Amino acid sequence: MGDFNHPDICWRDNTAEHKQSRKFLECVDDNFLFQVIEEPLRRGAMLDLILTNKEGLVGDVKLKGSLGCSDHEMVEFRILRAVRRACSKLTTLDFSRADFGLFGDLLGGIPWDKALEGRGAQDSWLIFKGHLLQAQEQCIPAKRKSSKTTKRPLWMNKELLGKVKQKKEAFGGWKQGQVAWEEYRETV
Repeated sequence: MGDFNHPDICWRDNTAEHKQSRKFLECVDDNFLFQVIEEPLRRGAMLDLILTNKEGLVGDVKLKGSLGCSDHEMVEFRILRAVRRACSKLTTLDFSRADFGLFGDLLGGIPWDKALEGRGAQDSWLIFKGHLLQAQEQCIPAKRKSSKTTKRPLWMNKELLGKVKQKKEAFGGWKQGQVAWEEYRETV
């Protein structure tokens, strides 16, 4: 939690006007962080943020007014802790049941020339992204993968796990001076 002073960031769209704010957003994304506060705190700007690496970890966020003469608002929140270990419940898109014909029709039926006319790159991207996500929601159903043993992302398959293990072993050997770099490069 803190006062990050990036008033130009739109957290709903994950966009920013200034370069420094865009770098901050990139850093937040690169570290898989979520911003929890949903309403502006100071003069319509969201400067005081609560960042967490886990959705659902922070809850009951309440604004409590100013403390003394400060222009900051007090923020009260709870760190939620599960009594027992929660099962992993990952939601993914089920492309095997997708209606790609309807998906193409929905996106193909949009007059893109008129929709994007006179818009900059950022506005055009946001319009395209909105239409794409709307079509995705209508045409590609979601499915839930739930398992007590699921501890890794769905994209982390056995082949990729093998490559990660191979990289770790090579790095460990390199640290000890025992790995020939050329041999490792041939296997990748």
